Amino acid sequence: MDSSNRLGAYLRARRELVQPEDVGLPSGVRRRVPGLRREELALLAGISSDYYLRLEQGRDHHPSAQVLDALAAVLQLDTDATAHLHRLASPAPRREPLGKAEPVPPSIAQLINSWTSTPAFVQDRLMNVLAANPIARVLSPHYAPGHNLLRAAFLDPEDRAFRQDWERATENGVAGLRALIGADVDDPDLVELVDELSARSDRFRELWSRHDVKMRAGGIIRFKHPEVGRLELHGEKLTISGTENLMMVVFHADPGSRGAESLALLASLVDPVGEAPRVSQD
Repeated sequence: MDSSNRLGAYLRARRELVQPEDVGLPSGVRRRVPGLRREELALLAGISSDYYLRLEQGRDHHPSAQVLDALAAVLQLDTDATAHLHRLASPAPRREPLGKAEPVPPSIAQLINSWTSTPAFVQDRLMNVLAANPIARVLSPHYAPGHNLLRAAFLDPEDRAFRQDWERATENGVAGLRALIGADVDDPDLVELVDELSARSDRFRELWSRHDVKMRAGGIIRFKHPEVGRLELHGEKLTISGTENLMMVVFHADPGSRGAESLALLASLVDPVGEAPRVSQD
């Protein structure tokens, strides 16, 4: 994974995703490459073609905020993607390595373990699960410490069957990873994960090449559990204050809903000592 020209790689990837007709240009011209030409993007953004070429090739590393905003408008970037573009142009000082083990605050571990019918776990920025309550591990064995959610989603056929919106979930997962890591694309633990998934999953390789960025705060998640069937739950992602990389993920259902009934049934499958789930192997 080449990280020597982060800004240029992002601009090139997003330029190739914008069709001429999306920005009012004729689409009938024969094109050898997908998306907009460099000179077209430069013209629409109000900058010279030579200056844009220097940006994309990594020969100019200090574009102004106004230039970045103009490029973002032409590239039709949303708020998250525009913020990411600015971060790539002015990266913050390096933080701790993404894969460095960061302790889960004891109060957070105590909190999620007190929720007997609300699945919750803690993950880092690489989506490694670091802590989970018993009902989360009943919901999915991948919501247990030691698992990586991206590896599960892209490499485990059972996890694909479990996620009813797999296409959307994988798209959001990769875009969310991009948002979480920001400009830290040369972190060795990230490089190892991306290289592995790129080699083993065509779907991951395709999504990673798009450079989509989306910070996902919450939404409806649909699962198909082997014991309780289909579940439709709210999924929330909450940053844990006082930590560098940690986030708490919580699933909950509307009171009185079918999802709430299913969560209650899941809770009954938890081992009485709160360790191994009692899920049928049939």
